[in-house]
Amino acid sequence: MYKKVNSDLNFVPREEAILAFWREHDIFEKSMENREGQPIYSFYDGPPTANGMPHAGHVLTRVIKDLIPRYRTMKGYYVPRKAGWDTHGLPVELEVEKRLGLDGKEQIEAYGVEAFIKECKQSVWKYKAEWEEMSERIGFWADMEHPYVTYENDYIESVWWSLKEIWNKDLIYKGHKVVPYCPRCGTSLSSHEVAQGYKDITERSVYVRFRAKDAPDTYFAVWTTTPWTLPSNLALCVNAEEDYVLCETDHEPDGSAGRPKYIIAKALYKAVLGEDARVLETYRGSELVGREYEPLYPYAVDSIRQSGKRAYFVISDPYVTLTDGTGIVHIAPAFGEDDARLGRAHNLPLIQFVAPDGTMTEEVTDFAGVFVKDADQGLVDILKKENLLLFETETEHTYPFCWRCDTPLIYYARTAWFIEMTKLRDELLENNAKINWIPPHIGPGRFGNFLENVIDWCLSRERYWGTPLPVWECESCHKQHVVGSIEELKAMSHDCPDDIELHKPMIDRVHLTCPECSGVMTRVPEVIDGWYDSGAMPFAQYHYPFENKALFESRMPADFISEAIDQTRGWFYSLHAISSLLFSKEAFETCLVLGHVLDKDGVKMSKHLGNIVEPGKILDQEGADAMRWMFCSGSQPWLSARFSEDSVNEAKRRFMGTFWNTYAFFVLYANIDNFQRSDYEHFPVEEYKTVMDRWIESRLHSLIREVDERLDHCDITTAARALETFVEDLSNWYVRRSRERYWGPDMETDKITAYIVLHDILVTMAYLVAPFTPFMAETVYQNLVANRLADAPESIHMCDFPVFDTGKIDTDLERDMDRVLEWVSLGRAARNNAQLKIRQPLSEMIVVGSEPLSEELASLVRDELNVKALSFEGDDRRLIDFTFKPQLRTLGRVMGGDLPKARPLIEALPGRKTMDALDAQGKIELDVEGTLYSLTAEDLLAEEVPMTGFAVEGTGDVKVALVTELTESLIEEGLVREIVSKVQTMRRAHDFEVTDRITLFIKRDEREAVLDRYADAIMTDVLADQIIFFDDNNALPAGVSGEKWDINGHEMAFAVVVS
Repeated sequence: MYKKVNSDLNFVPREEAILAFWREHDIFEKSMENREGQPIYSFYDGPPTANGMPHAGHVLTRVIKDLIPRYRTMKGYYVPRKAGWDTHGLPVELEVEKRLGLDGKEQIEAYGVEAFIKECKQSVWKYKAEWEEMSERIGFWADMEHPYVTYENDYIESVWWSLKEIWNKDLIYKGHKVVPYCPRCGTSLSSHEVAQGYKDITERSVYVRFRAKDAPDTYFAVWTTTPWTLPSNLALCVNAEEDYVLCETDHEPDGSAGRPKYIIAKALYKAVLGEDARVLETYRGSELVGREYEPLYPYAVDSIRQSGKRAYFVISDPYVTLTDGTGIVHIAPAFGEDDARLGRAHNLPLIQFVAPDGTMTEEVTDFAGVFVKDADQGLVDILKKENLLLFETETEHTYPFCWRCDTPLIYYARTAWFIEMTKLRDELLENNAKINWIPPHIGPGRFGNFLENVIDWCLSRERYWGTPLPVWECESCHKQHVVGSIEELKAMSHDCPDDIELHKPMIDRVHLTCPECSGVMTRVPEVIDGWYDSGAMPFAQYHYPFENKALFESRMPADFISEAIDQTRGWFYSLHAISSLLFSKEAFETCLVLGHVLDKDGVKMSKHLGNIVEPGKILDQEGADAMRWMFCSGSQPWLSARFSEDSVNEAKRRFMGTFWNTYAFFVLYANIDNFQRSDYEHFPVEEYKTVMDRWIESRLHSLIREVDERLDHCDITTAARALETFVEDLSNWYVRRSRERYWGPDMETDKITAYIVLHDILVTMAYLVAPFTPFMAETVYQNLVANRLADAPESIHMCDFPVFDTGKIDTDLERDMDRVLEWVSLGRAARNNAQLKIRQPLSEMIVVGSEPLSEELASLVRDELNVKALSFEGDDRRLIDFTFKPQLRTLGRVMGGDLPKARPLIEALPGRKTMDALDAQGKIELDVEGTLYSLTAEDLLAEEVPMTGFAVEGTGDVKVALVTELTESLIEEGLVREIVSKVQTMRRAHDFEVTDRITLFIKRDEREAVLDRYADAIMTDVLADQIIFFDDNNALPAGVSGEKWDINGHEMAFAVVVS
C-alpha cells in the first residue's frame, strides 16, 4: 500500500523529512555524480556577504538560482554549482568598526591594522550559519562544503594574475582625478558603486552674484546647489553659442535702493530676476569670455597668487545648458569632473579647500574643521551679509550617497589607480550585444546606457580589508612593477615569508628588488575595489591559471546567471568588464534580472517603516515550496514582488493545495482497492481510455511541451501559470468528473484505467514541478515511484525531465473540451441568475453560435449541468425576447403631448413580434387614442431579455439557454438529489470511512411514496444497505437522533448509522 496521505496543507514537517532524506542519502551529491560526463551547463553563483542577515530578496535570488540549474540537470546537463562568499570590502570594515567602537581611519590605525584585519576575517562569517540554514531550508542546492572565498590566498593570487594581465595591456594607470568620494569611509568609489546609492533629496540651492571687474555695479548671476564649493571657485563658465543679456533691476538683493545690473542667460532672466527686469544689452556667450570678476570669499587669493596662475575669469564650454539656473556655471576644478576638465584646459590653479575627512581646511578660516554640508549655512550667511546672495530656494534632485555607510558623497580630486575602461567601450558594447538579457530591454537600456557612457574604473581604495593592489614602486628610480603570482613575489623578494598572507599589513612588509636599479620596492598602500573581487569569480574560484585551466575554460562564459536589478551596475558590470579586459568575450550568455521584493502594499521594506517581513518566520509557517511557488507564479521575476504571509499562503492554497488534494484522493482510493501501478505494467490501458482520459493526457503532453519550452527560455512565470491552470483542470474537471469510476466495488477495466491514468499524471506532474517545488515533488515521488517501479532512481532529482509525445496530443479534442468548459461555465451562470440549484434537473439546454459536439462530450455537458437534453440552434430567435422604451430624442418632437400616453403602450409591445415587424417592414404603427404614429427602430430603445421560460447567458458569439420550466418528474429528481447531498454531508460529519456501508433513516412524511420509487438510486449513491422510515426519534436506535434539513423548502429529518 501507499503511505497514507494527510490532506492538510501543513507542508513544513513534510519538508523537514525530505531535508533529512536528502542529507542522509547525499542526494545533491548523487544528482551531480549522476550527470558527470554529460554536456556542461555553466552557472555562476554571485557571492553574498555573510556579515549580514539574509532577507526576502536573497530568498528570491536563491529560488531562481536553484530552479534553472535543477531544470537543466533534469534535462541531462552537468550543472556545476559552486557556492561562494564575498568577504572583502567596506561593508565588513564598517561592521567591525561598529562592533569595536571605532570611528574612522585614524582610530582603526590606532587600534592596529593587523588586529583590525583579523577581526574582519572573523566578522565575514558572523551570519554564515544563518545563510547556510536559509539556503538549505529553501532548497537551494550548491556546493557549500567547498565554496570559493574571496579572501583566500588562492583567490587573491588569481586576482593578482588578472591585474598583471591588464597592466601588461597598458590599461592600468595612476591619476589625479575628480572621483566620487566618501568622507566617512575615506576612500573613492567606482562609478558602478555610485550608481547604487542615489537618493531623491530636497536641499538648499543659492543664487549668488559675482561682481564684474570691468563695469560698475554689474554682476554675473550664478546658481549652485553646493555652497561649500564656492570658496574653491576659480572661473565662471558660459555657453558660447547661447544668448545672454545685461538686465537692470530696481533694488539690491537686500531690498535697499539701487539699480544693479546682471549678466544672465536670455532664456532665464525673467525666471530669476522677475518680469520687471529691464534688458539693456544682448550678446552671445562668446563675447563674455575673458571678462574678469571678483571672488565671493578671500580664502583663495593668497594661494592663487602663489601659484602664479590666472583665475576669476569667464570661460565657455558646450556642457553649460539653459534648462535651469542662470546659464552661468561656477567652476571649482577640485570638485567636479567637468570642472576638472575645464581647469586643465584653461590652466587654472588647483584649489582644494576640503580635507579627506570632508571638513573645510584651515585656509577657510571661518569654517576650518567644519563638515562641508554643515558649513553651507555659515557660507550663505556671509554672502547675505555682503549683499552677494540674490536668494535661496529648496531644490529636489537626486544625489549620490555611499552605498555602504549612507554618507553623502562629494566629488573630490584624489590620486587613485584606474583601469582605462574608456578604451574598451566599443568592445564592451559588442560583447553586451551577445548577451540574452531577460527582460530584453535591460541590455540596450539600463546596462547598455551605462556602457555607452563608461568611464575609467577607479580601482583603488584607501582602506584596509581588501585584496592588496599588487603594485610595488622603487624608492630610488620610482619604477612600478605589478606582481602576478606568489611565486613571482617570492622570487623578487628577500623578505617574503613562505606562508605569506596576501593582506595588509603583512603584505606591506614584503619588499622587492627593483629589476631596473636593484633598489628597494615597496607596495603602494591601496587595496582594490571589492567589486573587482566578485567579478573575478569565473576564474578565481578555480585558482586559474595556476590550476584547473581546462575546467575553467569549459565553464566560460556562463550559460546562466541571475541577480537583482541593482547588480546591473554592480556584479553584472564587473563580470562583463573583467571578462572583456582579459578574454575579449562576454562573461555570461543569459542573465535573468530580478526585481525588488516589497511588502504586501508594494512599499519598499525598511526598519524605519517597520514593514520588514522576515522570511524565516514564513518558512516556519508556510514552508519553502510555498514561498518558492509565490515567487515563481506571482509576477514575472524582473518585476517587483509583493511579499507577505498572505501572498505565500494564497500561492500555496491555489496550486500546491489543489495538487496535494488530488494526490491524496488518489492514494486514498488506491489503498482501498490495493492498486499498485507495477501490477498493471502490461494492462492494455489504451484500449479502455475514455474521452476524459484522452483529453487529460493530451493536456498533459501539451503542458510538458509548454513548460519545457518556457524553462528553456527562462520564462519561469509563464511555465508556473501553465502548471497552475493544468492542476485546476486536473482537479476540478478531470478528477471531479471521474470520481464515480473509483467508487465501484470491483476492479473492472474502467476503474483500472482511471487509476493508471491518474497515477501516471501525478508522477509526471511531480517531475514537471520538481524544479519549482522540490520538496513536494520528492514527497510524491517517494510514495508513488521510489522502490515501487523498476529502475526508479533514488530521488526525483536524479530523474529526467518529462518528454512530450506528439502522438498523445490531440489539439482538436483540447479545443472541443474548451468549448465544453465554456458552455458549462455559461450554464452555471444561467442557473445562478435563475436561482436554480445544480442538483435540480432541467429538461433542456440550447446552444447557439457553436458547432455540435460529439456524443461523448455532449454527455459531459448534460451530466455536469444536470440537463436531460442538449440541442443546437442556428440563431437565438427562440431564446431572446425584447422590451421597448420610447426614444425621447425623436418621439418628443413627433408626439409632443401624446408621449406620456404612448410610453405604457410602447412598453407593452410584444417583444419578438414587434422586432420581427421592424426587421421586415422597417416600421410599426402605434395607435395613441385615435392618433396613428408610424415608429421606426430609431424611435425605440430596444433591450434583449431572455424569452419567458429560459435562462440565457452568452459570451462572444456563443449563447446558452436553459429551459426553466419544471415538470413534476424533474421536481422529484431534484428532491432526491438534495437528499443524497445532505446524507453525504452527514457521512463526512460523522467521520465515516468512504467504504462504510450505512443504514439510512428517513422521517416519514407525504413524500414517502416518491422516496420509495427512488430508494434504489438513493441507496446506491450513499452506500446504504437499507432505508427505514421512522415517525419520531423513539423509533431510532439508542443514541441516534434525526437531523433536520431544509430540502427544497420542505423540512425533512434523517439519521445514519454504520451497518
